[in-house]
Amino acid sequence: MTTTVTAPPAPAGVLPPARRRAVLAVVLAAEVLDLIDATVTNLAAPTITASLGGGPALIQWLGASYALALGVLLVVGGRLGDKYGRRRVFLTGLAGFTVASVACGLATGPAPLVAARLVQGAFGALLIPQGFGILGAVFPRDQIGKAFSAFGPVLGLSAVGGPILAAVLIDTDPLGLGWRAMFLINIVLGGAALFAAHRLLPRDTGDRATVIDTVGSVLLAGAMASLLFGLIDGPAHGWRPAAWAALGASAVFFAAFARRQTTAANPLIKPSLFRNRGFVSGLVLGIAFFAAVAGLLYVVSLFLQGGLGYSPLRTALVGSAPVAAGIVVASIACHRLIGRLGRTLILIGLATTLTGALGLWAAVHTWATGTPAPPSSCSRPS
Repeated sequence: MTTTVTAPPAPAGVLPPARRRAVLAVVLAAEVLDLIDATVTNLAAPTITASLGGGPALIQWLGASYALALGVLLVVGGRLGDKYGRRRVFLTGLAGFTVASVACGLATGPAPLVAARLVQGAFGALLIPQGFGILGAVFPRDQIGKAFSAFGPVLGLSAVGGPILAAVLIDTDPLGLGWRAMFLINIVLGGAALFAAHRLLPRDTGDRATVIDTVGSVLLAGAMASLLFGLIDGPAHGWRPAAWAALGASAVFFAAFARRQTTAANPLIKPSLFRNRGFVSGLVLGIAFFAAVAGLLYVVSLFLQGGLGYSPLRTALVGSAPVAAGIVVASIACHRLIGRLGRTLILIGLATTLTGALGLWAAVHTWATGTPAPPSSCSRPS
């Protein structure tokens, strides 16, 4: 008698190992594309402004417009993936992102470029949330942690790699495109990612019963838009009444949004999350840290080009390349230390970042005044 042994079927949604790794690569590629374009104007802003005009306001809106659309629609993008299927929304976001990148590269003035950046950020908000859901669906529970561990170093390098890529493209000036090349290159990068995603991502149907809080979305959009307008318009035009009115409107919108989240049947953000002390502290720490670090890198880029007269490539090598090297070294070290140090590693990281920031401030102070900064003056910058 012959006995046939049949292996148990794989759990629904779990793909073979090689296919899972390919899906992870596609998701990471989309995340990298988004982060590069989020930071690419940090270095290129002076060059773009010199080409199109627009002054200091355009320098600020180049990054703020992208971040505004991305931040406002990120939660909505995740809900749309739940409703219509993550694969469909992922492909839509990637295709729209690529087309919007082309519009950025072909912009003929400040207003069209800012509008294209808004559209680019909006499609990025559709794209980014789907990746985490897709990975959760295709990876077994015991391997999902390893998959997500790849995000830290890859995304960290991408955040500082964007300005470096922009510098290389501006200085090499391929086909005479200048700064436009850093957007038009997404025809190749986005097209390749779209082809791979269409071939590799598993199909899903979504749940059409999912409800999206449209009122909450509109209130959040109004709050963020008016806040950014006030913060950008105020310094640019001497804090005229329009800037103060925008900041006041932002406060009203935020209050209405918070109220909506406590009364809506399907809120964008569940209020119960804010009863978790770990979530709240992590959120506050993350906002403060990334705002400070991203802002510092942005200011350093403008200082090196506007203050010291560095070229975009030299600025990238001096201002961004060391940060990239630090991320690589820290990622390797932290992978081995996190199990032993736990949350203490966060304190070490914050202390290291603060030390570097103070050292940078001292260097700038020395350049500006010609004298070393006294140790006690770090709290009273000149």
